[in-house]
Amino acid sequence: MDTPPISVVETQLMLGQIHLDHGRLQDAFMMFEAAARSGEPRALNMLGRAYERGWGTACNPAAAAMYFHKAAYAGDPWAAFNLADLYMAGRGVAGDPDRAGDLYAMAARGGVAKALTMLGLLAEDGTCAMVSPRSAPLFFHAAAMGGDCWGALNLGRLHLATGDGPAAAHWIRVALEQGFGDVFRAIIHLLNGVTDPALRLLATQAAGRLDHPPSRHATGS
Repeated sequence: MDTPPISVVETQLMLGQIHLDHGRLQDAFMMFEAAARSGEPRALNMLGRAYERGWGTACNPAAAAMYFHKAAYAGDPWAAFNLADLYMAGRGVAGDPDRAGDLYAMAARGGVAKALTMLGLLAEDGTCAMVSPRSAPLFFHAAAMGGDCWGALNLGRLHLATGDGPAAAHWIRVALEQGFGDVFRAIIHLLNGVTDPALRLLATQAAGRLDHPPSRHATGS
Protein backbone atom coordinates (compact mmCIF):
# COMPACT_ATOMS: atom_id res chain seq x y z
CA MET A 1 0.00 0.00 0.00
CA ASP A 2 1.46 3.36 -1.04
CA THR A 3 2.09 5.96 1.63
CA PRO A 4 -0.05 9.05 0.97
CA PRO A 5 1.99 12.11 -0.01
CA ILE A 6 2.73 14.71 2.66
CA SER A 7 0.90 17.96 2.01
CA VAL A 8 2.65 21.29 1.55
CA VAL A 9 1.25 22.54 4.87
CA GLU A 10 2.41 19.40 6.70
CA THR A 11 5.88 19.88 5.23
CA GLN A 12 5.95 23.53 6.31
CA LEU A 13 4.91 22.59 9.85
CA MET A 14 7.55 19.87 10.03
CA LEU A 15 10.25 22.24 8.80
CA GLY A 16 9.08 24.91 11.23
CA GLN A 17 9.34 22.45 14.13
CA ILE A 18 12.83 21.37 13.02
CA HIS A 19 13.95 25.00 12.88
CA LEU A 20 12.39 25.59 16.30
CA ASP A 21 14.11 22.56 17.83
CA HIS A 22 17.47 23.85 16.57
CA GLY A 23 16.97 27.44 17.71
CA ARG A 24 16.49 28.92 14.24
CA LEU A 25 13.55 31.01 15.37
CA GLN A 26 13.22 33.35 12.39
CA ASP A 27 13.21 30.40 9.99
CA ALA A 28 10.61 28.68 12.18
CA PHE A 29 8.40 31.78 12.14
CA MET A 30 8.60 31.99 8.34
CA MET A 31 7.49 28.36 8.01
CA PHE A 32 4.62 28.72 10.50
CA GLU A 33 3.49 31.95 8.83
CA ALA A 34 3.52 30.30 5.41
CA ALA A 35 1.61 27.27 6.71
CA ALA A 36 -1.00 29.45 8.42
CA ARG A 37 -1.96 31.06 5.11
CA SER A 38 -3.75 27.79 4.35
CA GLY A 39 -6.12 28.33 7.27
CA GLU A 40 -5.25 24.85 8.59
CA PRO A 41 -6.02 24.86 12.36
CA ARG A 42 -2.70 23.37 13.51
CA ALA A 43 -0.80 25.92 11.43
CA LEU A 44 -2.84 28.79 12.89
CA ASN A 45 -2.09 27.47 16.37
CA MET A 46 1.64 27.32 15.70
CA LEU A 47 1.67 30.86 14.34
CA GLY A 48 -0.18 31.90 17.49
CA ARG A 49 2.50 30.20 19.58
CA ALA A 50 5.18 32.09 17.67
CA TYR A 51 3.51 35.41 18.49
CA GLU A 52 2.89 34.35 22.09
CA ARG A 53 6.47 33.23 22.72
CA GLY A 54 8.34 35.60 20.42
CA TRP A 55 9.71 32.88 18.15
CA GLY A 56 11.41 34.86 15.39
CA THR A 57 9.12 37.85 15.85
CA ALA A 58 8.18 40.36 18.53
CA CYS A 59 5.94 38.99 21.28
CA ASN A 60 2.37 39.97 20.47
CA PRO A 61 -0.18 38.32 22.79
CA ALA A 62 -3.11 40.03 21.04
CA ALA A 63 -2.07 38.52 17.69
CA ALA A 64 -1.53 35.18 19.44
CA ALA A 65 -5.06 35.32 20.85
CA MET A 66 -6.49 36.05 17.41
CA TYR A 67 -4.78 33.05 15.82
CA PHE A 68 -5.58 30.76 18.76
CA HIS A 69 -9.24 31.77 18.50
CA LYS A 70 -9.36 30.99 14.78
CA ALA A 71 -7.63 27.65 15.29
CA ALA A 72 -9.67 26.64 18.34
CA TYR A 73 -13.00 27.22 16.65
CA ALA A 74 -11.74 25.42 13.56
CA GLY A 75 -11.18 22.33 15.71
CA ASP A 76 -7.65 22.45 17.17
CA PRO A 77 -7.83 21.52 20.89
CA TRP A 78 -4.33 22.78 21.72
CA ALA A 79 -5.30 26.20 20.38
CA ALA A 80 -8.24 26.19 22.81
CA PHE A 81 -5.80 25.35 25.62
CA ASN A 82 -3.38 28.09 24.58
CA LEU A 83 -6.17 30.66 24.33
CA ALA A 84 -7.41 29.63 27.78
CA ASP A 85 -3.92 30.30 29.16
CA LEU A 86 -4.09 33.84 27.77
CA TYR A 87 -7.47 34.43 29.41
CA MET A 88 -6.07 33.14 32.71
CA ALA A 89 -3.07 35.47 32.51
CA GLY A 90 -4.88 38.44 30.97
CA ARG A 91 -2.33 38.56 28.15
CA GLY A 92 -3.63 39.92 24.85
CA VAL A 93 -7.19 39.60 26.17
CA ALA A 94 -8.99 40.73 29.31
CA GLY A 95 -8.49 38.26 32.16
CA ASP A 96 -11.52 36.00 32.49
CA PRO A 97 -11.30 32.72 34.49
CA ASP A 98 -14.80 31.66 33.42
CA ARG A 99 -13.90 32.06 29.75
CA ALA A 100 -10.67 30.20 30.42
CA GLY A 101 -12.64 27.38 32.03
CA ASP A 102 -14.87 27.06 28.97
CA LEU A 103 -11.81 26.85 26.73
CA TYR A 104 -10.01 24.34 28.94
CA ALA A 105 -13.16 22.21 28.81
CA MET A 106 -13.13 22.49 25.01
CA ALA A 107 -9.48 21.41 24.96
CA ALA A 108 -10.18 18.51 27.33
CA ARG A 109 -12.99 17.28 25.10
CA GLY A 110 -10.44 17.31 22.28
CA GLY A 111 -8.10 15.03 24.22
CA VAL A 112 -5.71 17.50 25.89
CA ALA A 113 -5.11 15.89 29.29
CA LYS A 114 -3.26 18.95 30.58
CA ALA A 115 -6.52 20.90 30.27
CA LEU A 116 -8.05 18.61 32.90
CA THR A 117 -5.27 19.61 35.28
CA MET A 118 -6.07 23.27 34.68
CA LEU A 119 -9.76 22.61 35.36
CA GLY A 120 -8.71 20.94 38.60
CA LEU A 121 -6.71 24.00 39.63
CA LEU A 122 -9.62 26.29 38.76
CA ALA A 123 -11.94 24.08 40.79
CA GLU A 124 -9.55 24.04 43.73
CA ASP A 125 -9.18 27.81 44.01
CA GLY A 126 -12.83 28.57 43.24
CA THR A 127 -12.16 31.18 40.55
CA CYS A 128 -14.34 29.56 37.88
CA ALA A 129 -18.08 29.26 38.36
CA MET A 130 -18.43 26.26 36.05
CA VAL A 131 -16.49 23.83 38.29
CA SER A 132 -17.07 22.85 41.92
CA PRO A 133 -14.14 22.84 44.37
CA ARG A 134 -15.06 19.24 45.24
CA SER A 135 -14.36 18.18 41.66
CA ALA A 136 -10.64 19.03 41.78
CA PRO A 137 -9.45 15.49 42.67
CA LEU A 138 -11.56 14.03 39.87
CA PHE A 139 -10.02 16.39 37.32
CA PHE A 140 -6.48 15.68 38.56
CA HIS A 141 -7.10 11.93 38.45
CA ALA A 142 -8.50 12.10 34.92
CA ALA A 143 -5.52 14.20 33.83
CA ALA A 144 -3.05 11.76 35.40
CA MET A 145 -4.76 8.80 33.76
CA GLY A 146 -4.52 10.69 30.48
CA GLY A 147 -0.75 10.97 30.85
CA ASP A 148 -0.33 14.51 32.21
CA CYS A 149 2.50 14.65 34.75
CA TRP A 150 1.12 17.83 36.34
CA GLY A 151 -2.16 16.06 36.97
CA ALA A 152 -0.30 13.23 38.69
CA LEU A 153 1.74 15.68 40.77
CA ASN A 154 -1.33 17.61 41.89
CA LEU A 155 -3.10 14.39 42.78
CA GLY A 156 -0.07 13.39 44.83
CA ARG A 157 -0.14 16.80 46.51
CA LEU A 158 -3.76 16.30 47.58
CA HIS A 159 -3.00 12.86 49.00
CA LEU A 160 0.00 14.29 50.84
CA ALA A 161 -2.21 16.98 52.38
CA THR A 162 -4.62 14.34 53.71
CA GLY A 163 -1.80 12.22 55.16
CA ASP A 164 -2.06 9.35 52.67
CA GLY A 165 1.66 8.80 52.15
CA PRO A 166 1.49 5.66 49.98
CA ALA A 167 -1.00 7.23 47.54
CA ALA A 168 1.02 10.45 47.49
CA ALA A 169 4.21 8.51 46.75
CA HIS A 170 2.51 6.59 43.93
CA TRP A 171 1.30 9.65 42.06
CA ILE A 172 4.44 11.71 42.68
CA ARG A 173 6.45 8.78 41.30
CA VAL A 174 4.25 8.83 38.18
CA ALA A 175 4.94 12.56 37.81
CA LEU A 176 8.66 11.94 38.26
CA GLU A 177 8.74 9.27 35.55
CA GLN A 178 6.79 11.39 33.07
CA GLY A 179 8.15 14.80 34.00
CA PHE A 180 10.84 17.31 33.09
CA GLY A 181 12.77 20.11 34.78
CA ASP A 182 9.87 22.21 36.05
CA VAL A 183 8.11 19.11 37.37
CA PHE A 184 11.28 17.94 39.13
CA ARG A 185 11.61 21.36 40.80
CA ALA A 186 7.97 21.24 41.88
CA ILE A 187 8.48 17.78 43.40
CA ILE A 188 11.51 18.99 45.37
CA HIS A 189 9.55 22.01 46.63
CA LEU A 190 6.50 19.92 47.53
CA LEU A 191 8.52 17.36 49.48
CA ASN A 192 10.76 19.83 51.27
CA GLY A 193 10.77 18.89 54.96
CA VAL A 194 8.88 15.59 54.68
CA THR A 195 10.25 12.73 56.76
CA ASP A 196 8.65 9.71 55.08
CA PRO A 197 11.55 7.68 53.57
CA ALA A 198 9.70 6.85 50.35
CA LEU A 199 8.88 10.50 49.76
CA ARG A 200 12.39 11.63 50.64
CA LEU A 201 13.72 9.17 48.07
CA LEU A 202 11.48 10.71 45.42
CA ALA A 203 12.80 14.18 46.28
CA THR A 204 16.37 12.88 45.96
CA GLN A 205 15.59 11.27 42.62
CA ALA A 206 14.01 14.50 41.35
CA ALA A 207 17.15 16.42 42.34
CA GLY A 208 19.27 13.85 40.53
CA ARG A 209 17.25 14.27 37.36
CA LEU A 210 17.77 18.01 37.51
CA ASP A 211 21.51 17.36 37.56
CA HIS A 212 21.24 14.87 34.67
CA PRO A 213 18.05 15.77 32.75
CA PRO A 214 16.70 13.46 30.05
CA SER A 215 16.92 14.87 26.54
CA ARG A 216 13.74 16.59 25.38
CA HIS A 217 12.81 18.37 22.18
CA ALA A 218 10.92 21.62 22.07
CA THR A 219 7.27 21.33 21.13
CA GLY A 220 4.90 23.88 19.76
CA SER A 221 1.82 22.83 21.69
